[in-house]
Amino acid sequence: MATPSLRALHVHPVKSLAGHAPDEAVVEPWGLAGDRRWLLTGADGTVLTQRSVPGLARLRAVPLREGGIEVTAPGGEPLRVTVPDSGPTVPVKIFRDKVEAVPAGPAADAWFGARLGAGTRLLYLDDPAHRRPVDPAYGRPGETVSFADGYPLLVTTTASLRALNAWIAEGDHAHEGPLPMNRFRPNAVIGGTEPWEEDDWAALRIGEVVFRVVKTCARCVITTTDQRTAERGREPLRTLARKRNDGGRLLFGQNLIPEGTGTLRLGDPVRVVARRSG
Repeated sequence: MATPSLRALHVHPVKSLAGHAPDEAVVEPWGLAGDRRWLLTGADGTVLTQRSVPGLARLRAVPLREGGIEVTAPGGEPLRVTVPDSGPTVPVKIFRDKVEAVPAGPAADAWFGARLGAGTRLLYLDDPAHRRPVDPAYGRPGETVSFADGYPLLVTTTASLRALNAWIAEGDHAHEGPLPMNRFRPNAVIGGTEPWEEDDWAALRIGEVVFRVVKTCARCVITTTDQRTAERGREPLRTLARKRNDGGRLLFGQNLIPEGTGTLRLGDPVRVVARRSG
């Protein structure tokens, strides 16, 4: 079997929008640099994601050299947004958390509002070191996360995707497969492992950075959304419900918390530092 290595990196500057796949990425304590530092809210201040707005998949955000982002939409003019100056924050409801964030400004709100409805706002996480703690059941005191669902990084493996696609091919929705990895919106993709080997990982070294593997990722309806067209199907949740169901939690991928900082690069060797007991 091939030596495990880092096969892909993915950074999503705006939560639930399409992102980009760099050749390298800096690991910060709260996630990859620039990953999910921005998000959209509705008029009531609640986060907007592909769970309720699948069309977000067709908007793409990429970082700019000066620190801002450029957002594009099919058939429209791009939006360029600079990092807002530190100033008054507004509360964002992101699942069970309330997080303070800085408004990007009226021009950004108007651009998104024209596509997603009045009251849509773009907000920026100005102080990721202090704004949002990791779930204390899995994180240590002082550990924080960006606007990701719950943990700084998500890792998946190519072997497990192949195994999942083989199961899908055997089912009554085989026409929906094979699914690409972008359905799962990982930060890091590892090749050269056995299928589902990651279930046993407790700590992992990717290149120069060590990560704790803290929790298997329970998947939601976003995984059924075609990330090119925003159309929804039944897979992979239908197959995960049969094959990877832990009390109603449909599992694919592992959540990571970095033990340090550094730079990840495509081709970096991957080594399992510790495995889960039992």
